Amino acid sequence: MRNAKNLPSSSSRKFSTPRRLLVSAAMIAPLALAACGGAQPGGEANGEFSAWALTGTQQNAFKDSFAQWNERNQEQPIAADFFANDAYKEKVRTAVGAGNAPTLIFNWSGGTLADYVANGNVVDLTGKVDALEERAIEAIEKTGEVDGVQYAVPNNSTQPVVLYTNKKLFEQVGVEAPATWQETLDVVKAFKAEGIIPFAVAGQSQWPYLMWIAYLTDRIGGPEVFQAIQNNEPNAWSHPAVTEALTKIQELVEAGGFGDSYGSVVADANADAALVHTDKAAMLLQGSWLYAGFKADAPQWYEEENLGFAPFPTIDGGKGDPSNIVGNPANFWSVSADASEEAQQAAFEYLNDYTLNEESVKSFIGLGLVPSVDGAEEAIAASEDAGFLGYAYQSVQSAPNFQLSWDQALAPDQAQVLLTNLSQIFQGSITPEQFVEAMNATIK
Repeated sequence: MRNAKNLPSSSSRKFSTPRRLLVSAAMIAPLALAACGGAQPGGEANGEFSAWALTGTQQNAFKDSFAQWNERNQEQPIAADFFANDAYKEKVRTAVGAGNAPTLIFNWSGGTLADYVANGNVVDLTGKVDALEERAIEAIEKTGEVDGVQYAVPNNSTQPVVLYTNKKLFEQVGVEAPATWQETLDVVKAFKAEGIIPFAVAGQSQWPYLMWIAYLTDRIGGPEVFQAIQNNEPNAWSHPAVTEALTKIQELVEAGGFGDSYGSVVADANADAALVHTDKAAMLLQGSWLYAGFKADAPQWYEEENLGFAPFPTIDGGKGDPSNIVGNPANFWSVSADASEEAQQAAFEYLNDYTLNEESVKSFIGLGLVPSVDGAEEAIAASEDAGFLGYAYQSVQSAPNFQLSWDQALAPDQAQVLLTNLSQIFQGSITPEQFVEAMNATIK
């Protein structure tokens, strides 16, 4: 197990992350698909080393990493289970609260991690995973801190939200990817006139709506607006940038920007991406993790170079830096405080020797994912996906602010109220003022 190789740059940090990169770190899927055995609730009692993670694009990279560990550590194998995104979030909260969590707890940091820490559910990792911390991009690693203490460490790709475009449809209609909000409204009108959905969005899943309010609020008011919300400052949701962002969302809905059936589209099935690669929709605001999905689900469409990507449009008079990004700096592993000492020690060794090591980084890049490590430029440049991966990797390295997804940054109870009210904004059943009033009521 101790012969796993680190990245060549692990000790020298060939690429120095800009100190101005601020990662918002508020100290904060159907039936399981077994990878290496099947972690069962309560399995920690007999010292089992277990992990839960998500199905989807990154699943194979985790499976490969677990298999490498198991091959070299047959006396203490990882029993791993995979779940779809929405089902996992509820299942893991229940398991953690009941003391039946897996050894390695997959999370997004933010408010949920802060709750785990407050309840004594996870282990302080300070000094226990130094080798991994040397590999990870420092600003992303800090997202796993609560009150300056490391309780989670990145375990996969960095995931900025980008604007995907269907280049074939843009060429067909004779327009270009919008760079400003006015251009956005103009291309919506052009695509709607041709019977093409301008923007796909998975409304039934609700959380994709967050990408719109997060980018708009940042572009209009800058990162300080949400930071005040995250800090639970009184009436923080009343900032004019939030109201203006909500108004623009409803303006886009009324203009037909999302078509007529967006409320029934499900993200877990990649139905939003399918609207793009079947030429029914022209654009999609989604995370970088979906790039690999386009390749896998629509290989011919992808190979014909129909997929484009662009930054989120600017807002005239906005205070936010156009280079700011939103999304998930990464996903994270925490170690369960309820795990046996034997399982915890195995987890520390796995994190140091196998998480984001050279083999894992190659695996992520091979899947079309952006690794959350320093010094990955050369490996990215040599990949067949160098165009997109290089774009996304550089956007992370150069962003003045990388805002963690709002539903993860906030406490879980606040996040649910946010999702419900934002869905109502998209449906047009409440006004921006009613949204602001409802969200101010959640501030503690």
